[in-house]
Amino acid sequence: MNARVFMVHSCSGETGGNSSHNDGEDQMNRTEKAELIETLNSAFGAATSVVVTHQTGMTVAESGELRQKMRDVGATYKVTKNRVTKLALQGTPFEDLAEFFTGPTAVSTSSDAIAAAKTIFEFTKTNDKVSIVGGGLDGKILSKEEVIALAKLPSLDELRGKIVGLLQAPAGKVAGVIAAPAGGLARVIKARADQLG
Repeated sequence: MNARVFMVHSCSGETGGNSSHNDGEDQMNRTEKAELIETLNSAFGAATSVVVTHQTGMTVAESGELRQKMRDVGATYKVTKNRVTKLALQGTPFEDLAEFFTGPTAVSTSSDAIAAAKTIFEFTKTNDKVSIVGGGLDGKILSKEEVIALAKLPSLDELRGKIVGLLQAPAGKVAGVIAAPAGGLARVIKARADQLG
């Protein structure tokens, strides 16, 4: 499973209006900003799914834990600003997600339809500092509820395991059925031999 997840974190305290702080972009030079927009735009363009979350007050340890969970499913993420993310969404199938980027947000993208949603959903079960806002799948905008439903679907590995289990169960039952009469027949023959014996 090859997935890329970019986490986009904005400055907290964003009000949605014109801010003299300009979302912290004054700290990022134009070249870095252009490169980041291009990188994020490519990630959105190649993504199958996107999950947008709000996060407030995450510690470095919690952020590291989430980062590791993303790596475990073959994903990565990058910290940036809402305004940069909105620019990066332009011209991609997920352009309409821009409305979700207010406040302290993060975005995860993945080439796997379920991996990022599942990982973030599982993380939110034990950490209330992250909450799902919405997302997208193959360019279709998803509500919070739809992202959660997507996260609850079995992964490809889980489906493979179920199929193998279904295939193995009948074989085991057939072997048991075949072995049972043979064992019963052997017991009947031994009992008869004992009677004659």
